Amino acid sequence: MDSPVDLINYEYDFHPQIGEAVEIIPGVKWLRLPLPFMLGHINVWLLKDESGWTVVDTGLFTRATREVWENVFSECLDNEPITRVIVTHLHPDHVGCAGWLCERFDINLHMTRDEYLLCRVLVSDTGLPAPEAGRRFYHAAGFSEENMLRYVDMFGSFGKVVAPIPQSYYRLTGGMSFNIGQNEWQIIIGSGHSPEHACLYCPALNVLISGDQILPTISSNVSVYPTEPNANPMAGWFESLRRLKTVLPDDVLVLPSHGKPFRDVKKRLDALIGEHETCLCDLHEFCREPKRVIDVFPTLFKSKITDSNLVMATGEAIAHLTYLLDKGEFERTIDDNEVCWYRSVL
Repeated sequence: MDSPVDLINYEYDFHPQIGEAVEIIPGVKWLRLPLPFMLGHINVWLLKDESGWTVVDTGLFTRATREVWENVFSECLDNEPITRVIVTHLHPDHVGCAGWLCERFDINLHMTRDEYLLCRVLVSDTGLPAPEAGRRFYHAAGFSEENMLRYVDMFGSFGKVVAPIPQSYYRLTGGMSFNIGQNEWQIIIGSGHSPEHACLYCPALNVLISGDQILPTISSNVSVYPTEPNANPMAGWFESLRRLKTVLPDDVLVLPSHGKPFRDVKKRLDALIGEHETCLCDLHEFCREPKRVIDVFPTLFKSKITDSNLVMATGEAIAHLTYLLDKGEFERTIDDNEVCWYRSVL
């Protein structure tokens, strides 16, 4: 879901080119790495430490990304090493090169426990056939045979763009703080987009590295997956956004993983909450008669659903419907073909 651009108070009227690291605050460099899909880039943040650089997020483990990193090592780090890797959450564009960097510089990986462990699980699926539980899950959503083939082809691809994950890690927890260089940084936990997403806040600099928890022009995907079919991530998403409104100053400079740094974070949080609340209201109107998961796509998404985003769209649609089910505002029935149908009861 897109947001009106005129609501975003961008801090800068530029962005680095892919592979360029720009110092935007003393001791904070903004680096862009390539992504081979629609977003086109991920922002990575380089924080000056006592004897080198802390890296926040790492990009996909692809040849193109590694080539950019090689140039960064030689041209952008002032002849100093990377001394610590922090990963905000488990998705491959964030964790992909983490293990490679940790091995290269003999340093530690820092993640929250839920993100680290789930990442290890998903990597372990690499190359395995799609499980029967997954087939049942997407059949219940209304997948056709052609749709199911797409899921089967995609399954187990997570680890193909993730370097081997270190066998041990340093755990990040909500409320903990630590120094990076001369500044204290605090961990603020979000959820919904991922189970235990770490944001980094520095009061002295008035900066928040938000990962995918707060993005300037899109709402991060909030999905249910076959591994936890009864999960309610949308509840965690709403709780996180409302809590962030209470703990962040409105003039904090937000450094997101995609897009450009911006301010007026409370306005952006209100917009993110409002977008999903509108979708929930629209679902009530659309589902006066029973609908399958795949039937509600036009109500939730402006963009066309294709093979490339079908699984993600299905997960997000189920997340919205599950939220309404858990609130007692929807009911779900299962027909003789084991397909789920959803209806508003308000």
